Amino acid sequence: MASTVTSRPGYGQLLRTRGAWTFLLPGFAARQPFAMLTISIVLLVQHTTGSYGAAGAVAAATGVSMALFAPYSGRLADRHGQRAVLLPGVLVHTLAGLSLTLLALTGAPLWALFLAAVPTGASVPQVGPMVRARWGVKLQDSPLMTTAAAFESVTDELTFVLGPLLATALCTAVDPAAGLLTEAALTLVGGLLFAAQKSTQPAVAAVEPGHTRVKPASALGIPGVRVLIVAFLGIGSVFGGMQVALAAFSESIGEPGLNGVLYGVFAAGNMLSGVVCGAVAWKVAPQRRLVVGYAALAFTASGLWAAESVVVLAGLGLLVGMCIAPALITGYTLVEGLVPASARTEAFTWLTGAVALGQAAAVTVAGQLEDRLWDGAGFLVPMAGTVLALVTLVALRSRLSRSPRSRTVARGVGHRTPVAVD
Repeated sequence: MASTVTSRPGYGQLLRTRGAWTFLLPGFAARQPFAMLTISIVLLVQHTTGSYGAAGAVAAATGVSMALFAPYSGRLADRHGQRAVLLPGVLVHTLAGLSLTLLALTGAPLWALFLAAVPTGASVPQVGPMVRARWGVKLQDSPLMTTAAAFESVTDELTFVLGPLLATALCTAVDPAAGLLTEAALTLVGGLLFAAQKSTQPAVAAVEPGHTRVKPASALGIPGVRVLIVAFLGIGSVFGGMQVALAAFSESIGEPGLNGVLYGVFAAGNMLSGVVCGAVAWKVAPQRRLVVGYAALAFTASGLWAAESVVVLAGLGLLVGMCIAPALITGYTLVEGLVPASARTEAFTWLTGAVALGQAAAVTVAGQLEDRLWDGAGFLVPMAGTVLALVTLVALRSRLSRSPRSRTVARGVGHRTPVAVD
């Protein structure tokens, strides 16, 4: 079914929102750990152990702990405030990251690396969901809320362009430990500056005397959120599988520096399609857009394993990247209608945690495939992850439906257009 689109300006006005830059700039620095952490660990541990399997397993331990703790962190932020969660979190993450680096460089046994990887992942600050929640405070019911959701997804994509490129460049051109050390420094500085912006953080609901705080329902109890988690697990499999497989492919042809370039092409396609997708007012229901976009992602990801040249791999990577951003943006947009405001930070962290968990599993499996099969066998992981997620998405797409009423999306300032709902 062909879709009708119209231009939806609004990025300029969004960025002129009073006080927005006070949390956007430090928030951008503090988001880098999510994009830098996995590839930094893979490159460091592979350098010290000589095994992609061991590197993938340590990175997976970090990703799993991040995925498991992220929703809990989001719920704590909803109840007690972002600052109360961020301040201890960034300090723990910095110390844990430095410990992991030291252990790897000194040839510590694998079990010791696992022990350090768990707190490193669990303490990654969930700044992306917190920034989204702050936009809600600044804009409330403004038509620019949809623009803000798109802008945040584009920012996530930019993070995935710059983070792996920076980490790869530091690990290959400076020192294998430089990526993880820089990640820890950005977490500390960016996280503390972000936490210092008290005026923009969502208020914690006060409890009246004689009353007890009612425990809000978990976002995980909403069926549509569980379906989105499966979809985001598949997206995480693309990120994790490509990080390992691209590194192994580049090393196999004697050009390890190409790893960052190839991953940058993939992430650039992701970012550019996000900019376009966020600037359009779609007249097709988001549930249908998600299914169609995810089908395109599964189709393009299924061809990666057959690429035998740098040019073909770069072209396929670009197409895969271009298919990811629309799926991410649509998924986050669906959360706004499926989840009440009191649980949205938690819902957003479930989705980011799903990406981290999918990435962790993909890194582990792809590392084993690279060690045991052929160079590039890790590309089978994105194919399997996206196909399985697509089957689930198609089978359970009815659970993504909002309440049976029309909704609106912004088309510039002060103007809205009805959108049909399946």
